[in-house]
This record gives sequence, C-alpha cells and structure tokens, in this order.
Amino acid sequence: MADAAATTKLAELILKRIRTRGDITFASFMESALYEPDLGYYTSPGRKVGAEGDFYTSMNVHSAFGRLIAREIGRFFELLGSPASFTVAEAGAGGGQLAQDILDAAAEENPALYAALTYRLIEKEPSLKEAQAARLERHAEHLAWSTPEELAKGELSFTGCIISNELFDAMPVHLVEMTESGLKEVFVSADGDGFREKLLAPSTSELENYLRRFEVRLMPGQRAEINLAAPAWIASAAKALERGFVLTVDYGYLAEELYTPQRRNGTLLCYYKHSTNEDPYRQVGEQDITTHINFSALIEAGNEAGLASAWYGEQYRFLLGVGLMDELMKLEAQAKDEQESLKHRLAIKKLMLPEGGMGDTFKVLIQAKGVEKPQLLCMRKWGMGL
Repeated sequence: MADAAATTKLAELILKRIRTRGDITFASFMESALYEPDLGYYTSPGRKVGAEGDFYTSMNVHSAFGRLIAREIGRFFELLGSPASFTVAEAGAGGGQLAQDILDAAAEENPALYAALTYRLIEKEPSLKEAQAARLERHAEHLAWSTPEELAKGELSFTGCIISNELFDAMPVHLVEMTESGLKEVFVSADGDGFREKLLAPSTSELENYLRRFEVRLMPGQRAEINLAAPAWIASAAKALERGFVLTVDYGYLAEELYTPQRRNGTLLCYYKHSTNEDPYRQVGEQDITTHINFSALIEAGNEAGLASAWYGEQYRFLLGVGLMDELMKLEAQAKDEQESLKHRLAIKKLMLPEGGMGDTFKVLIQAKGVEKPQLLCMRKWGMGL
C-alpha cells in the first residue's frame, strides 16, 4: 500500500512537510488528502459525485431518496408539536442535491412544515455556498448557512433535526495494526520513492481505550480504522439540538461486525472515476478515501450526550417504511412513457437491493432528544401503517 511515487502537487506538498517536520499519523495524511485548502479531494474544483465524478451516493441515484427523507422529517415535525420554527441542518451538504429534493418535497407535500422550515447547510468548503444558493434559489427565504466550526464550538441552537448523508465515512481515521508486540499505529513517512508506512507506538491512548470500550480483539496482522472525530461530532449535534432528531445515512456496521477477523485489512477504500482501489497514496487529492463507520460509536456517543437511539437498520428497510412503494407507484403513474417508467424502477432498485445496490450496504440511524419513544414512519412494516 505504501511506496507509491508522488504524482500530484498535493503529494509533493505532504512529502515536503513530512521531510521537514517528521512522520505523521495516517489520520493527518487523510485529513490533508481530503481537505487541504484548494488541493484536497473535497476542497479542490471538479465534480466528485455522479456519472462525471468518482462515485454515486443515494441522493444522486434518484430524487425519491430525498423526498422520502422529507416524509420522515415531516414526522419529526409532528412529533415535536409542529413548532413555529423548525430547522433542518444538513452537515456536508455538498452541491445541494439532497437539500433540493427535501425542500421541493416539503413545499409540495407538507405546507405547514415548509412554512416553519429553515434549511441550514453546514459546509466546510466556502466555495460551495454560491453553488448551493443558485441551485436552491426558489427556496431562498428558507436557507441559512453555518460552518462545521460553529457546530463544533456549540454556537448553534435550534429545534428540528440534523441530517447527514455519507458524512462520517469521509472523516479522517487513525489506522492501527495488531503486532506480536502489541498495538501499533500506522504513521506515514517519506523516502526517495514517495510515501512509506511505519508502525509506531500509538499517538494517543484514546486508540487503545476505543478498542477496549467496544471489546475489539484484533488478531496479529489485522488492521482497523478508528474514527475519533465521529463521536465528537455526535456530541456537538446533540448540544445544538434543543429538541429533535439526528438522522445519519452512511455505510458501516455495529462494532462486532465491523472489527471481525475476516476484515483483516480493515475497510479503507479509495474511489477514482468509478473504480476502487486500496492504495490511499495514489492520486493524492484526486481520489476519495473512505472507510466504513462504527455505528456502535455513534450510538454510544449519542447516549452519553442525551440522544436516545430511536431506530437503526438497513437503508432498504428505512425507505420501505417511509413509503418507497407509494413513491414508485406515483412516479410510474406520472411517467410519460415506458422508458421513463423503467428508468424510475431501475433507480429505485439500486437504492434498495443488496449485492451491487445500496439497500443493505447503507444503514440509517435515527437518534432523538426530548422525545419519548417516538413512533417514526420507518418503523412501519413495509409502509403499511404504524
């Protein structure tokens, strides 16, 4: 995985930094690869998502994804007593596609929610604000923006919900490996050929504490990723909510399945032009680097911060519960011809099905604050009533 030659401006910059200041943790390398100003994967110009980009997310497959999330948000609104002011804060809003689908659906299907709604886009990359504002122009009076730093510092406070779609999988992670002499952390070094990995003592005791907390026993030679930023983010989200919900869509597992010995090399994966590889040292700044997330960590961090776990399950179960079949029938009824109808069916199939689809790879976690045992739409059996 190491020894890759530097091929990008960002790779050269990171190598120079290492040679000047010393070896860095893999988490620091990943942070730079994804978020280095103007050069990182998410902070440089260019289309990342969809047919012209490097990967798809559920919202790019079909607008039904956002419309169905809007239905559950409508349920959140009801459960909170239909307040006069209701905020939907989306973390990592990207180009604004999910925001558009949710706002369009609320405007068409839930006038009371739409009237009370402020849609707050929480975005790290400042240049995206202009693109988001242009895309969401028809909803301009309902828009607001915040930075991740404002969320982290506890500067936001509202009733409503915080949602994210594939936010956690792109957070920098520490890489650890179990050796015969105990737990080591992967550091990134530099030699004449480029990047080289070193196994050194863990940079923080939090890594061993994390494995103990989730009763993870790594086998000799087994690698694993540890996301220390995710629990902190959940704590910030809980603090921002006076009352409401946190809805997370991402790919991952509970701890016992994530850290199984069968995943000897962990789950780290890179995406470049719709192809995958396991070498994060290639095309640095030009390929996405992701890992599966530990939903147990999100649930535990939420519990500690006052968020009760209300629902957790596969994406297909969530979508069926909130009314996917109703949505598909409506789309087919509105289709102008059989070709358009088929297009809808194929897209819905991709959202639902395992093995090549997104139906069970992606999970949904809903956490609640200030709402006792909420009866959510996704709890319905195949959308057939609560």
